[in-house]
Amino acid sequence: MTINRLRSIDMGLYQPKALKKLLEDLKTHPRKSLSQNFLIDGNIVRKIIDASQVQNGDQVLEVGPGPGVLTEALLEKGASVTAIEKDDRFFQALEEWNHPELTVIHQDFLRTDLLSILKDQTKVVANIPYNITGILLQKLLPLGKQISSLTLMVQKEVAERLVAKKGTSSYSSFTLFASYYSSPKLLFTVEPTCFYPKPKVTSAVIQLKLREVDESAPSPLKLIRKAFHQRRKMLRASLKSLYPASKVESALKEMGLPETTRPQELSLEEFRQLHGYLSQ
Repeated sequence: MTINRLRSIDMGLYQPKALKKLLEDLKTHPRKSLSQNFLIDGNIVRKIIDASQVQNGDQVLEVGPGPGVLTEALLEKGASVTAIEKDDRFFQALEEWNHPELTVIHQDFLRTDLLSILKDQTKVVANIPYNITGILLQKLLPLGKQISSLTLMVQKEVAERLVAKKGTSSYSSFTLFASYYSSPKLLFTVEPTCFYPKPKVTSAVIQLKLREVDESAPSPLKLIRKAFHQRRKMLRASLKSLYPASKVESALKEMGLPETTRPQELSLEEFRQLHGYLSQ
């Protein structure tokens, strides 16, 4: 049975029977090395698609489509999908589908020239390989001119870091990096039983609505990274390789903050202010 015949019957790939049949026909199995855990819960698929607000005619980028569980649902919504798939088995199967609104790129996402394939206002919707989450976000978040939103399945702990409040243990430079380029929101969690095979972690769907950032404008990101490199130290100590302690103390005083302030106690806006004072 080819992938075309499988998709011609009334059985979504989110159904375990259909998915396992496809894997059997392809003589393959999920690879742990590629973080392959496929959705087998139709309700979760629908919730992701609804949350992404994909509509007829939208441009969608999918990273790591695998057998095409989300791809199928996105195309049913009338989206034009560009899917980047590293695994040659699934690339070939998706290519054989020959859907007019599906473009499949056989490549490692980390080596893909995104600007050559993205169109304005692209929506990214994906159950991403968890082992590339950090670098994936580093590549996608600065592309606010091309991407309007990211709706992603990630590990729950990563989602919690993305939306963490200042002063909490999960609050980090990663949190602030995401907030600098977007407005992150944790939508819902997903149990391991919703995947085949079951991962050892709980997952979550996160949505990040991107904003355009003027990359030529002064950015506090270098300052933030340096501050959180020694997050338990006071800012006057963690930033000493960039600025004299006295200058950091003076800037904090101008902001009405104690000289003993630590990085996890500052919001993004406060880091912007600190960066402004220190750059004078």
